[in-house]
Amino acid sequence: MKIGILSLQGGFAEHISLLSQLGQDVSSVRCADDLCGLDGLVIPGGESTTIVNLINSYGLLKPLRDMARAGLPIMGTCAGLIVLGRDGSDRPLETLEVMDVTVLRNAFGRQVDSFEVDLKIAVLGRIPFRCIFIRAPIIQEVGHRVEVLAHLSDGTPVAVLDGNLLGVSFHPELTSDMRFHEYFLTIVDRKKRM
Repeated sequence: MKIGILSLQGGFAEHISLLSQLGQDVSSVRCADDLCGLDGLVIPGGESTTIVNLINSYGLLKPLRDMARAGLPIMGTCAGLIVLGRDGSDRPLETLEVMDVTVLRNAFGRQVDSFEVDLKIAVLGRIPFRCIFIRAPIIQEVGHRVEVLAHLSDGTPVAVLDGNLLGVSFHPELTSDMRFHEYFLTIVDRKKRM
C-alpha cells in the first residue's frame, strides 16, 4: 500500500518514520501531483491555520476534498482532525469539511496545558493507548454516522471514525506504540480490497 503524508507543516516526519517502520511505501505530499496513486493519506498535527493556508496556496483543497468524498482513507491527527472536520471557532477556517464533526481549535488550552492519558480504545485491543494532547482540539459535535472510538473520562470524544476518515485529537505518532497507525492501515487495506 502507498501512504501519503501531507508534508507542508507540522509533525509529518514522525508519521513517515512510524509508517516506514511498519513496512509501508510512504511518500510526502506537497502538491496535487503527489496525490496520484495513493491508497491512504495522513494529515499530521501542527498549526491548523498554517496547514489550511498552505493547502490553499498549493492548490490542494479541491483535490483533497474530492478524494476524501470518493472514499480515500485519511487519518487526521490533532490539527489534521481540524482540517478534516468543521471548524467551530468564532473565526472558522475553510477546512475540507468532509468529516461529520465540529471541532474547536486549541480547546484544551495552551502548550503548558498539554497532558498525557492512557485510554482504553476497543479497536486497538485490551491494553490502554498512551494519548498525548498538545494544544489539542475538542470534538464539539459528532454526526449520526460517526463512530466514537475513544473519549476522556468526562465523555469528551477524542477519536472518531466516519467511514474511511479517522480523526484523533491527540498525537499517536509521538509514542512508540504503533497500534493506531496499524488500525489506520486496516482501513486502507479494507478499502483497497473493495
